Amino acid sequence: MIGKQLAVAVMFSFILVGSGLARLRPALFPGSASASADMQMNMSGMADEGVPSYHAYELKPPFPATLDPKQFPDAIIRNVYALAGRIKPVLYQQPCYCYCDRHQGHKSLLDCFASKHGSECDVCLKEAVLSYQLTKKGKTPAQIRAAIIHGDWQSVDMSPYSTGTVTP
Repeated sequence: MIGKQLAVAVMFSFILVGSGLARLRPALFPGSASASADMQMNMSGMADEGVPSYHAYELKPPFPATLDPKQFPDAIIRNVYALAGRIKPVLYQQPCYCYCDRHQGHKSLLDCFASKHGSECDVCLKEAVLSYQLTKKGKTPAQIRAAIIHGDWQSVDMSPYSTGTVTP
């Protein structure tokens, strides 16, 4: 009886080891057709890095300060920082697709404008403008987040923000 149980345990171990090796086969034998298919599927890029950090809940006062727009000589940056200061609770609930949550420790798009990071990043600037535009159209933070995740920020026209100051 013990011999039978031992034999079953050994067979089960071989099955587990065999299935583990089968999963390693593409890495061990990169010339195989399935290995190249796996490599294509596992290519990392912005599309498969997931949704960056954001807060799913509403920000309660006091709101974190954004940097003073006057400190920036560039009109676009100055104008976007001014817009960001007007919609802090909205930005608090938005992800940032420059993935600054991973390299700057940011928790939402608002953090980009509480630091100089937003002034150095086109992604942050466009996401903030999109957030402002959609807020003015009456969209909720969740609807704005869906638009950002969809990538709508990529087609934002920044030219209206390149001169003078933006009015509400």
